Amino acid sequence: MHLLAFGINHHTAPVEIREKAAFASDKLVSALHDVTAGGGASEAAIVSTCNRTELYCGLESAHADHIIDWFCHYHRLPPADIRPYLYRHPDQAAVKHAFRVAAGLDSMILGEPQILGQMKEAFATAHKAGATGKILNRLFQQTFSVAKQVRTDTAIGASAVSVASAAVRLARQIFSKLSEQTVMLIGAGDMIELCARHLKEQGIGHMIVTNRTVDRAEQVAAMFGAEAISLAEMPTRLADADIVISSTASQLPILGKGAVESALKARKHRPMFMMDIAVPRDIESEVSELDDVYLYTIDDLKDVVQENMESREAAAREAEKIIDTKVVDFMHWVASLDAVPAIRALRESADALREVEVERARQRLAHGDDPARVIEHLARALTNKFTHNPTDVLRKADHEGNKALLDAARRLFNLDEE
Repeated sequence: MHLLAFGINHHTAPVEIREKAAFASDKLVSALHDVTAGGGASEAAIVSTCNRTELYCGLESAHADHIIDWFCHYHRLPPADIRPYLYRHPDQAAVKHAFRVAAGLDSMILGEPQILGQMKEAFATAHKAGATGKILNRLFQQTFSVAKQVRTDTAIGASAVSVASAAVRLARQIFSKLSEQTVMLIGAGDMIELCARHLKEQGIGHMIVTNRTVDRAEQVAAMFGAEAISLAEMPTRLADADIVISSTASQLPILGKGAVESALKARKHRPMFMMDIAVPRDIESEVSELDDVYLYTIDDLKDVVQENMESREAAAREAEKIIDTKVVDFMHWVASLDAVPAIRALRESADALREVEVERARQRLAHGDDPARVIEHLARALTNKFTHNPTDVLRKADHEGNKALLDAARRLFNLDEE
């Protein structure tokens, strides 16, 4: 069995490419069934976030082209358009990549904790769908353990900075007094909840939460003393918002240039700050052409947050040492799987010999033979049967001068040099 991790992320592909390769959450299970049924993977898990789309696969062979072809076909992307952005990590490199991603070492913001939860959710989905097996189950369990150790033993999570906090920090740079501003949060998922939490901590004046499901918007709003409205009401309330932060799972933009133009007119062209942290994007890119609008996408956050990076980079170096050690441990476990068939065959052979001799002993007892003599004969017969083949092989090795095999036998059977 071979391991493969491949995909695209914020290091290798711009948001325009990432949004084309993203997996919708309601399509994940069918995609997992598809890739394991006909895509060439024996096991699979899909991690699809705003910053990355990755597949972790267990393969029968080391050749991965058929999996890449499946990925392109599934997203209806010409291979020539996507392959320049793809990375692939086989076997040991796949293990190291998984560990680094979960520990936040591969994130846009070094050490951010959200990716660990996203990987746990991805594994839970794959496991529930029956798409994982021995290799991926062990890989993800070890991945979560390593991520926990990294966060416990290093300062990688100190002065936590996430995409959500970076968005709020950027808003604070544009509006010096957040207490005088109104923010509209579009969506009601984890990222929006984090944004709301950071905004509340920074003393935002008023929050409006809008979501396709009003009940969920009300739940988030209730946590932070915000106002909840339906997504249908959003265009008419947009003019109230000085700040708009959007993060939904929509596959199409939900806020267009026309709606923003109308809001600006109603605001008498007071500036609006808009942060689109969704992939695919929620806000049409043409909105950036409007005067008095400051539109940022998730990629713009790369240049926003640089504070606390020195301490995090030092912690990252310590984390890399932990990861390197754990990768070696995992690969030793993978290598041990090669011995499983031989161990199984040895036990089955020994069991077969035992059954034959035990049956003979039962027959002798049934004929009235002395039990003590039957037991002695049974023990001698088993000893002879178990040592017959190894003895023949060792005699031949001695005759041929095969010292390596003789030394291996001493180690295998824990024999003294004498």
